[in-house]
Amino acid sequence: MIGKISTGKSFGGCIHYCLNDKEQVSMQEEVMVGRAEVLMYNQCYGTEKEIISQFNEVRRLNPNLASPVLHVTLSLSPGENLPKDKLMEMCEDCAKEILFEKNQYIAIYHKDTNHQHLHIVANRVGFDRKTVSDSRSYEKVAKYCRKMEQKFQLKEVLSPRKYLSEKERLIPRQDIRKEHLKQDIQLALKATKNYPQFEAKMTVMGYQVLKGRGISFTNDKKVKLKGSEVGFPLMKIEKIFALKQEQEKQQVTQPQTQTETQLPPKEAYERYLLQKRQQQGVNLLQAANKNLAKEINSLIDGLMKPEQPIEQQVPSLLMKKKKDKKRQQGMHL
Repeated sequence: MIGKISTGKSFGGCIHYCLNDKEQVSMQEEVMVGRAEVLMYNQCYGTEKEIISQFNEVRRLNPNLASPVLHVTLSLSPGENLPKDKLMEMCEDCAKEILFEKNQYIAIYHKDTNHQHLHIVANRVGFDRKTVSDSRSYEKVAKYCRKMEQKFQLKEVLSPRKYLSEKERLIPRQDIRKEHLKQDIQLALKATKNYPQFEAKMTVMGYQVLKGRGISFTNDKKVKLKGSEVGFPLMKIEKIFALKQEQEKQQVTQPQTQTETQLPPKEAYERYLLQKRQQQGVNLLQAANKNLAKEINSLIDGLMKPEQPIEQQVPSLLMKKKKDKKRQQGMHL
């Protein structure tokens, strides 16, 4: 569930938009007739003109307020549907959460998209002349949406990190698109030996790859993500392929033994000793290369794991600094 909130100057413009069909911009554009349905009236009632007049009468109780209009939009994810009584309950909860439940407001249900969404137009000026604060309004709406997701068992959406508590910021966050990209990069790295093969593999998997000072990937939905956002910056990808090339160089081919021929006993014995020394040298080289291959594979496996995003590292560092600061303060007591 996604919520948006804004303030404005004109009740007329906002209420007219919410209660009427969209205006046709071009002849090719289809306009849905009857897209708006009023779900709730609070401290107001009547036609569009009458409602606008009632809102304007109350706003005059605080003539110094430049933006008396409060406009909230609530959108459910595609495929989610709630009955009208639940939508009304959601609107009432919104009014209580943002503290305009005693003021004039009207809730409208729009039907012109593939997902349910509501508009709430409220008067920030109350009958007691008090004004609904617009401070931290985005944070309030984000918290309200998370509550509604739990209450009505809706799909959870991530709140902006700056609106989370310090404890919540420590919890790793997952983005489905980033998780998919991360897994696809890992698969492509394992299946290829060099960068050109890797880029071709990612293209086959549906990504457009852009390589410059860094690397970015654009999926089939035109969503662009940097490699560094999913733990695979360009430097790391290039290092993986450098190690793979080093690994290939260490492959030792077994020397072919000369075909046995009838030799005199002395020459046959000398040939035997020479081949034995050669085999011992090959065995030592193969053992050294085997150990080196293990080290390279270990390095590659480590690099295959995505780096932790910077935004997840910062809270941990901040917590460590706070603990160090408290420890130092305790020493001076």
